[in-house]
Amino acid sequence: MDAGSARCADVVRAQGFCFVHADEMRAALAGVGSLDDWQAFAESWNRLGPDPYLARTGRARRRRHAVFTASSDGTIRGEANQPHFQSSEYNRLQGDIERWFEPITDAVADGDCLRTILRYCVAFFGGLSPDVAQWRIEVHQFRIEARPGEAGEPTPEGVHRDGVDYVLVLMVDRRNIESGTTTIHLADGTELGSFTLTAAFDAALVDDGRVFHGVTAVTPFDPAQAAHRDVLVVTLRRS
Repeated sequence: MDAGSARCADVVRAQGFCFVHADEMRAALAGVGSLDDWQAFAESWNRLGPDPYLARTGRARRRRHAVFTASSDGTIRGEANQPHFQSSEYNRLQGDIERWFEPITDAVADGDCLRTILRYCVAFFGGLSPDVAQWRIEVHQFRIEARPGEAGEPTPEGVHRDGVDYVLVLMVDRRNIESGTTTIHLADGTELGSFTLTAAFDAALVDDGRVFHGVTAVTPFDPAQAAHRDVLVVTLRRS
């Protein structure tokens, strides 16, 4: 683990989360593997499918989803397409239902960037929980679109936990967007900190068992232009 990641690990141990600036995060990822297909990786957000479950509540976002299994020895295996499930304890808006989304494409799932990000997550979070022999990893590509008179909601369920052990949120692209501030809280609502992911590779590393998180709604700077917030979310839960 490089010095920057070691520092972040200490911060997560101390407070349950760490915001990582883009330059530091990119360097940490590059120390694990290749990022040579970043342009194609980022452009894949232009081909996400709709979120039909959120549409039922009158909200809109686009996403793809995939599941992987990872061992402590670094072996990572893609799993068959399967539903995303959260209990209502963690998702009051869409809990207790199996949600099927369009799968992350093979080109992205097998590409350099995603494999590097997954290897980083297994190493980083594995260092925080060295007793875990195997992880269930869920990967989510999210695009939150903001339209005139209609703010985009990165976390429509409000301040919440995901019901996993650890979470990585990685900024991929941000166009014509204002706000989208991440806040971190204790269970009683006490705010521990806040930050805004603005540049590609800005990241948040979160101990989901200890803290809650939420993101404020996003609106377009220029209502006449398209506006979106693209992030990759990776969750790890011990198997």
